[in-house]
Amino acid sequence: MHPEALVGDHTIYSCVMGSRAFGLATDGSDTDRRGVFVAPTPLFWRFEKPPTHVEGPAAEQFSWELERFCELALRANPNILECLHSPLVEHVDATGRELLALRGAFLSRKVHETFTRYALGQRRKLEADIRTHGAPRWKHAMHLLRLLMSARDVLRTGTLTIDVGDRRAPLLSVKRGELPWPEVESWMTRLATETDEAATRTPLPAEPDRHRVEDFLIRVRRASALQPDPDDELVQGVVCARSVRQG
Repeated sequence: MHPEALVGDHTIYSCVMGSRAFGLATDGSDTDRRGVFVAPTPLFWRFEKPPTHVEGPAAEQFSWELERFCELALRANPNILECLHSPLVEHVDATGRELLALRGAFLSRKVHETFTRYALGQRRKLEADIRTHGAPRWKHAMHLLRLLMSARDVLRTGTLTIDVGDRRAPLLSVKRGELPWPEVESWMTRLATETDEAATRTPLPAEPDRHRVEDFLIRVRRASALQPDPDDELVQGVVCARSVRQG
């Protein structure tokens, strides 16, 4: 099965991410689309396995196969968790709604490590830009601040909120380079400290609910296995033979 057909025919959930989901879009902002597809179970019976992710078919579109998506979410990957909480859902079917109902099962104190580790890596890149070019990439600085806010707030409340709300104006001023770097750097440091403090009393569990997520994945795989694969001549033959016997 062609990878684009997996996205076109088997997507269970798709949403808009990036600046539009964060409430930080401007006139020139791209529309980043993310999604989850379920590869038909019979494809896993072959030597050549279905892809774990697919780029396209549209520009700025990226999709994960369900199992890979769940694996990354259980590891508290920031991009994956934020995808699950996008306020801009474009498509969701019954299986996709089950996935969204599991959002809480993926959240754990691991977000402290993963979000802050990613933020630290981005901050080092900004500091390298300053050493090399004399200034950071202001758009990246804005998104780093947003990520730190998100990490702090999810640790404080146990709920991951994507839209920045009334923090849009100050964040966009950073994107436009209107704040001096020392002030932005101080803001980042303060947010990192607040995030560490929030981690000490977070309502989030120590670990995600892996068992609950795995049960969901098994149910999806089993249901898919019971559906005839239109690309599999063997399955079609079995269906035809069954119909003849019943007739």
